[in-house]
Amino acid sequence: MGRRLWLLLFFGAMPPGWAGEAVIVEVMFQQRGNLWDVRVTLDHGDEGWTHYVDAWRLRAVDGTVLVEQVMPRPHRGGRLFSRRLRGLRLPRGLRHLWVEARDSRLGWSPRRVWVDLRQAGGPRYRVRLAGVR
Repeated sequence: MGRRLWLLLFFGAMPPGWAGEAVIVEVMFQQRGNLWDVRVTLDHGDEGWTHYVDAWRLRAVDGTVLVEQVMPRPHRGGRLFSRRLRGLRLPRGLRHLWVEARDSRLGWSPRRVWVDLRQAGGPRYRVRLAGVR
């Protein structure tokens, strides 16, 4: 079997029964006064109740879970989907945090996103501060 064909077969299509791990495509933080709105866009080939993205969370650098959003059922539609959380109160002075996603079969994905809330954005995240357009 040629190298190109092998790569296509191996990487080009996942076999049935393999949705892979949850991948965070982008995170958007929007500050509104002392509160934050967060939108997390995820990529996962949900397979229904047997394997689906079941949570995402924000975790401080010291390991403290700031919020965990549980998704009690599989999503419908394509691989990409977004979930929002509005009116989140983050600890005063918090600058850095992790965004993590979990699926029902593989657990918390190692593909987490590092966020600096004082920056306009970075790899896979954007931040909009209150009063800044």
